[in-house]
Parts: sequence; structure tokens; C-alpha cells
Amino acid sequence: MVGKVGIGKPGRLGGGQQARGASGGMRVLVVGSGGREHAMCWALSASPLLTRLWCAPGNPGTAQVAQNVPIGALDIAALVAFARENDVDLVVPGPEAPLVAGIADAMAAAKIACCGPTAAAARLEGSKSFMKEIADAAGVPTAAWERFDDAEAAAGFVRRRGTPIVVKADGLAAGKGVVVAASEAEALAAIDAFMIDRTLGEAGASVVIEECLLGEEASFFALCDGVNAIPFGAAQDHKRVGEGDVGPNTGGMGAYSPPPALTHAYADDVMARIIRPVLGELARRGTPFRGILFAGLMLTADGPKLIEFNVRLGDPEAQTLLPRLRSDLLPGLLAACEGELGRFDLRWRDDSAIAVVMAARGYPGEFARGSEVKGLAEAASVPGVTIFHGGTRATDDGRILAVGGRVLTVSATGASLEAARSAAYVALSRIEWRDGFYRRDIGWRGLAVARSA
Repeated sequence: MVGKVGIGKPGRLGGGQQARGASGGMRVLVVGSGGREHAMCWALSASPLLTRLWCAPGNPGTAQVAQNVPIGALDIAALVAFARENDVDLVVPGPEAPLVAGIADAMAAAKIACCGPTAAAARLEGSKSFMKEIADAAGVPTAAWERFDDAEAAAGFVRRRGTPIVVKADGLAAGKGVVVAASEAEALAAIDAFMIDRTLGEAGASVVIEECLLGEEASFFALCDGVNAIPFGAAQDHKRVGEGDVGPNTGGMGAYSPPPALTHAYADDVMARIIRPVLGELARRGTPFRGILFAGLMLTADGPKLIEFNVRLGDPEAQTLLPRLRSDLLPGLLAACEGELGRFDLRWRDDSAIAVVMAARGYPGEFARGSEVKGLAEAASVPGVTIFHGGTRATDDGRILAVGGRVLTVSATGASLEAARSAAYVALSRIEWRDGFYRRDIGWRGLAVARSA
């Protein structure tokens, strides 16, 4: 049983889980290789309940706080075998793909706790149309929508409805399957790219087309145990690649937390109108949701409206939320697995946090690979700064090479968003990487609110 979480830095708690840790400790496997997984390992490594921490496959950053295991995130059979052979107590999947592929189901069959939804519940992210059906059935406010399997029919709908309009690939697209079309030509081009050219593979074989909501976007997270849910923080993400929020969508170029627009009262409204009704609908269908539910919201004049659901922590949102978490992360994840969130809470620091992504030149298109990244130790020495690795590789002689699109996340905390932002950009100025770039305006909305207050 889990008691209320005590106050302190990550790794401090009170209550029932302490006995479990004292009698041998927890052995935990994190699955994934990005900045989110580095942040999760970083947070979990502070827990006094932990005795062993692995990350599969991990990256040079996770290797600083965990033991990397050379198993891919989608090699579910090998992950189950590793968990069995090493007496793993808890598996924590980071990315969506293994969840949609059924890693939680496979771990359950092996009697290994896994903090993540079943494949059936993970369809909330795996299928945009399924998510919309669940939202409608639960009475959740969301944009009007239609699903199409035929490109010509989808194009005809766009011509009838007009623009602005949103075109979404129905399947998983790594954050690149959404086009907010300001013109008919842009919407029709998205339909052709997804459905005819198959630029996203089978993910774009069907599309969801929906009305364009107006307002301010925010990311809201809840930790769920199938019946109960508690808030897990909120952030605002910067999806567009260019400063001023221009250019194509990416997996995320930066984020900050907490967003000024998402007040405590607003968060209560999100829990009441969106999170809990969806949990109830999934439970009614026999597919209870356990793990972290990520609601992408539009904060409209009529209240919060749901844009989409993800079934895991966001990246780079995790890199802003976890540095603000005052409670021990590990017992919270266990409580979600064990149905104990009804008598559990999490406590958060008052600090603000910001995360700025360093990406490879050319991202989100074809990007440069293999160049060396220098100055990481100097950057990490800035007070309040933590650097999370994503698309990096370490050489035998200790050099760090850029091998992915989003390569590093420079995160910082501070007494205010302005203080956190200043620290992050000082750290970024110390990193030497000829093929890297980053946005210099992360947090601009929050700063505008703070400066006008």
C-alpha cells in the first residue's frame, strides 16, 4: 500500500512503499533512448527505493545514471526475457511505439509490473479516430471531425468545409503527422502526401480532418491507475521548427513549465471534464488506462478542449516536468500499477523550468550526422542546468557525436521563468557544435504574460 508522498528532493517519500524498498530495493527497467528516457532515469536514480536501474537501449546520458542494455525499444520478446532473467520489479516504457505494440500486455503475461497502458488502451495515441470516438462517447469537448480512407473524399470534405482546417494522419507519426492548413492548397497537399505519396507509411493511409480550434495550446499530464488519476504537471511545447512558431512541425523544439494560462482552477476543470470521463469510458469498455495520460489541449474562450491524447510523457515536456517534481517518482509509478492513486499525491517545486532542444542542421527533414558536440561539462556547470541526451553516441575515446535529429535538451530551473530561461541560454552558449541549432525564443508566451503582470 502507498501512503502520501513526503516533501523533499527527488528520492524522498513516506508511507507504505518504504518497506518494499527496505526489503531488497526495486529493480527498474526504463525502455527508450531519447531525452525523455534520460530525464526519467535521472529522476528515478535519486530514489532511495532503487537498487538497480537499466535503460534499453539508452544513450550516453542514461549511461551516467543507469546501465544501458543493447535491446531495442520494439524488441518486446527480448525485453521480457531480460526483465525475467534480471528479476526486474518494474518496467517503465518511455516512447509510444512499444506501448502501442503491446509491451504492457507482454509484461503482464510474464507477471512483471509495467507502468503503461495495454495495447488496447494505447490506441488513444495509436489511432486519432479511436481517440475521437472515445472523446465523443465520454462527452469530452473536442473539435468536430471526420475520418477518411479515400483521398478524393477527404479532399472533397476540405473543399466543402473551407479553411483553416487540420489534417492528421490517423496512425503514429512521431509528431509529424499533423498539418494545420491555412489554405485549401495546403490541406490538399497534406492529404496527397499522407494518403497517396505515403510519406508517413501506413500511418497516413487514413486521415482525420477536424475543425481548427482557436486559443492557446498546452500539454497536461495525469498519472492514472485505471480508475483514479492525479495531475502530473503541465507544460507548453514549441512544435514549429522556427522562431516565432514558423516552419514545419517537429517532435518539439522546447517547452516550459508551468504555463501561466493553465491555473490550478483550469487544471481542476481539465481533470473533471477530460481526464476522468475518458478513464471512465475506457474502464467501461474493459480497457482501463494505467500510466501517464498526456492531453494536448486548446485553452479556448469556452474552456479547455481536447486536441489529442498521447499515452506517455512528452519529449521535451518531461525535461521540464521532472526537474520540478519534488516527490519521489518511483512510488508514484508503482501506485499507478497497483491501483493505489486514490490515496496518493505528488508534490511539486514552485520553481519554473524550461527545456531548449538542440537539433541537427536540416531537422525535421534530412539532417546532418556524425559531428562532434563539445562543451557539455562547461554547459552543465551553469547553476540550475541539467543536460539530457537524445540523439547522441559516445565514442571509445569519450567524444560525443550527434547521430539523431533532436540531439540534446538543455533544461534549467529557476525562481522565475525568466531566470530559468537565462540559465538555459547561458549553458547553450557554451556548447560547441557546428551542425547544431536551437530556437532562441523558447518560453516567449510565458515571458510575455509574466512581464505584463
